[in-house]
Amino acid sequence: MKAYVPDTSAIIEGVISESVEKGELQGTIIIANAVVSELEAQANKRRETGFLGLDELKKLQEYKKEGKVELRFAGSRPTPDQIKFAKSGEIDALIRQIAYEESAILITADIVQAESARVYGLEVKFIEQVPLKSKLQIEKYFDNTTMSVHLKEETFAYAKRGFPGNWKLVKLGKSKLNYKKINEMAKEIVEKARMDPKSFVEISRSSSTIIQYKNYRIVIVRKPLSNGVEITAIKPIKKLDLNEYNLNEELLERIKTKSRGVLIAGETGSGKSTLAQAIAEFYSKNDKITKTVESPRDLQLNERITQYSKNFSSSEEIHDILFLSRPDNLIFDEIRDTPDFKLFMDLRLAGSECLGVIHSATAIDAVQRFIGRTDTGLIPSIIDTIIQMDSGKVSEVLTLKMSVKVPTGMTESDLARPVIEVFDFFQNTLQYEIYSYGEETVIIPVEDTTSPSQKLAEKQLLKEIRQYSKDAEVQIISSNRANIFIPEKDIAQIIGTKGKRIENIEKKVGIKLTVKPKLKKQETLTFDASETSKYIVFKFPKNIIKKSIEFTLDDQFLFSAIASNKSKIQIHKKSQLGRTLVDALDKNKDIVAKL
Repeated sequence: MKAYVPDTSAIIEGVISESVEKGELQGTIIIANAVVSELEAQANKRRETGFLGLDELKKLQEYKKEGKVELRFAGSRPTPDQIKFAKSGEIDALIRQIAYEESAILITADIVQAESARVYGLEVKFIEQVPLKSKLQIEKYFDNTTMSVHLKEETFAYAKRGFPGNWKLVKLGKSKLNYKKINEMAKEIVEKARMDPKSFVEISRSSSTIIQYKNYRIVIVRKPLSNGVEITAIKPIKKLDLNEYNLNEELLERIKTKSRGVLIAGETGSGKSTLAQAIAEFYSKNDKITKTVESPRDLQLNERITQYSKNFSSSEEIHDILFLSRPDNLIFDEIRDTPDFKLFMDLRLAGSECLGVIHSATAIDAVQRFIGRTDTGLIPSIIDTIIQMDSGKVSEVLTLKMSVKVPTGMTESDLARPVIEVFDFFQNTLQYEIYSYGEETVIIPVEDTTSPSQKLAEKQLLKEIRQYSKDAEVQIISSNRANIFIPEKDIAQIIGTKGKRIENIEKKVGIKLTVKPKLKKQETLTFDASETSKYIVFKFPKNIIKKSIEFTLDDQFLFSAIASNKSKIQIHKKSQLGRTLVDALDKNKDIVAKL
């Protein structure tokens, strides 16, 4: 009679009882006490794998009573240190020792254990799992309109049916689910997830388990965290293409080329991840190396996109991988706690093009979640666009810009400070200002406070100053102050001899005026960029000779230089500026030249 020693993985997978039932395994089964101890430790931590393993041992005891197999236990119980270092192979070593002493065949579903046993000359039966064809019991609750299913012991089963923003809660079945039934379903989910190559247990804690089973995201919660066993299963209803969102052309262009730090914000079920998924697919289809950082990994993406899990790695490891692999675009789904914010901010400040998903009731609340986690002045460098989702549609888009100014509502020039201006993307109107006030950082809504009398004053003031400068512009600061912007060639004329003309205008309109030069709009130039062995060469049209040209990178000033007689500007590749330009050209970043 042959003797068999199964390890913990074989017991948890349930392959021993299955082989006995089919008549494929006959003889003596020797269970290492180390296996029982490990399963007991897992069950005490309320982990599903521990209960699965103990149930398997109970089945083997029943087969022993029926005379189908001999069953006995051997070996000593592991020490607390051996249990602590089980992942390092301590318990696997005890199991191999018993197989060696008993001259038994080792049965395992762990490839490392199998290879280690063969090193010692042991006979090994390696179990390679084949996915089960049968469906999960919980799948019967889903139809084409089911967003999620909610099960809890001693209650009815419920399902959310419809679409984001338009759904209803439906009661399923005529009887309540008892503990035995829902516990059976929980064990089945864990067991099949371990056997399916496209499924995995994402998180396993003492009172909760999060599983990605094919395209279902399943959360199992137990006592004491919950007051009863609870299973929530979520399934995406539809996979949308970016074109199906019918986005504004300007917003679509910003997502495609101009935006470097995007946040997709919204409440639960608003369609944040669905949009992130569509954008990731868009990047991939346009030959961009795209990667995701997820927790759990539930985005339904093509095989070209690599999906990393935060649950199986540290932020430092993911940080290193992303910097060394240099993806073109990174999708972060989702930003939850401080380590997530830190990783996202670090990646952005290092120049990575990131899109993050974040929970918030409004778009400005998403910005609020960054305040206190980093210097306020860095926020526009981290995020430049916030897309708010509601009922699966884009409801609001905000953009951020840093400036130094007197905050709206203040009048004294010595109150000027760094201010983050938050604009409505579609209307290009200022919505909020973020700045330091005392020891606090505040977000102040900006309203149109221009009174009818101020509008009248603006109209009268324009009429007066345009007698001297047709290109003049007016900015009303308060009821008694205004700025006037005049082309430099007209400034002397409007001020007059010893300032008398401007004084007369002030008396006439009753407002204190500040004259400022009106800046000339810069002309954007076309150019060809090429590389030689030593230089990066920018070639401009023939009429651009000995003219000063300003270069920006992603809307940030980079450098200025004067074009040569041949309409060229050359930058040495080994200089700091040269290295920055090489990297920008390699990544197809937005380099703009203005005259």
